Amino acid sequence: MATSATAQEATTPAAPISPRVSVSGGIVEGRAAPDRTVFRGIPFAAPPIAANRWREPQPVVEWTGIRATTARAPACLQNDYGWNRADHVFASEDCLTLDVATPALTGKRPVIVWIHGGSNRAGSAGDMALSSIGKRGVVVVAIQYRLGIFGFLPHRALAGEAGGNSGNYGLMDQIAALRWVRDNIAKFGGDPDNVTIAGESAGSQDVSLLLASPLARGLFARAAMESGTPGFGLPWRPLKEAFRIGDQLDVLLGTRGSASLRTASPAALLAADLKLHDAKLTADDYLYLRTTIDGAVLPDTPERLFVTAPRRPVILGSNVLELDLPGGRPARDGFVDLSFGANAEGARTWYRLDEADPLPHPRLGTRDQQIATDATFRCPAGALANLLATRNWPVWRYEFDMARDGGAGQTTHAAEIDYIFNDRRVGPVSMQDYWVAFATTGDPNGDGRPAWARSARGKPANILFDARGATPREGDIRPEICRLQGSL
Repeated sequence: MATSATAQEATTPAAPISPRVSVSGGIVEGRAAPDRTVFRGIPFAAPPIAANRWREPQPVVEWTGIRATTARAPACLQNDYGWNRADHVFASEDCLTLDVATPALTGKRPVIVWIHGGSNRAGSAGDMALSSIGKRGVVVVAIQYRLGIFGFLPHRALAGEAGGNSGNYGLMDQIAALRWVRDNIAKFGGDPDNVTIAGESAGSQDVSLLLASPLARGLFARAAMESGTPGFGLPWRPLKEAFRIGDQLDVLLGTRGSASLRTASPAALLAADLKLHDAKLTADDYLYLRTTIDGAVLPDTPERLFVTAPRRPVILGSNVLELDLPGGRPARDGFVDLSFGANAEGARTWYRLDEADPLPHPRLGTRDQQIATDATFRCPAGALANLLATRNWPVWRYEFDMARDGGAGQTTHAAEIDYIFNDRRVGPVSMQDYWVAFATTGDPNGDGRPAWARSARGKPANILFDARGATPREGDIRPEICRLQGSL
């Protein structure tokens, strides 16, 4: 017997309705997956182009109709440094977007906002919103911000337009994204009063600067920092000194005033960015990691701003081995001078730099790798942990020592990301369990895993994540050398 058309229609399942949310600017349409709903490339500010180049982010431009947010958005403009080639190829100056992944559009869940690394000159939100931590009952937001010369250029003419302040436009973008989260995340099943900002490397440094900045107060409840602190152990860059970087740009491009800067081609600006130099640094790949006290996002140095900053729970730490000495072996003496200042001779004695280099340590690496890791990551992390704990902030510090592939090799910079956000196991332990608990309650501890002691005034503590699992430890890490670097 033939089936009627009406009967066929009755038995044909209806096509799934794509999820839609009304946000600042208009309606966005995402994609429903079996374990989460994903929106990609939602604008949180106006395109930072033409007149908006090197200005604080402007309100998002409203659109009509339904905006599809199902495909990965372009990264912010950046030069090709090799490791970031995919982001370099798929990039745009119009890049102030974010991704949201949520278990459901209803409810009131903890929110994790990810700020990517890349020396503040490269990288993107990538696929972080799709990481497995999003299956753990949290809403994941991954944001993008202006990079390199577009995001962190200090310039006299630009300062003349902005009350004498110039520089940290990328940090302003991050603050604008957090305001978007505050205003919109409830519509994605997130709790705007339970937001954790998290980042790695430059993203971690930026998280620490947002902790200090008066402009970011009230926008998040806690912070998790992986391998990055204010300035990375480098001396602060006063604005008067920072303007010299902008002066170099004017010489390279023949520009005079902000109008000619804003009409310069992106290609010319990217090419010039490769030639900009900070005379105090031993390698200019750290150009945008040395913190500029811009007068706007950072009206004072971070350690002074922390005096009045509201106390918030913090996780911070670093890897046992991070990376090589910036500038390589020829830059060793200059790097030690820069990092240890008045105590540089004491550091040379401690590292025995007048002796031949020893064989590499199986976990800590070569002598130069130890210097770079101590001065740029380990000691600044300890200084920040102790500073905040002394002011009664809830602080949990960690050290990580697992190879990127889970094998017996040495760890490297950024190796911990996959263990935390995609739950690669650390021996019998899940680092992700600690991070989810922290994002949920403000305390990483919970049943079924080793206790992670909080650092207290005069009683530093930390936990080591390695092949054995999680090992609680007391005291500072490598205190003999870290005392020589001093405070932030």
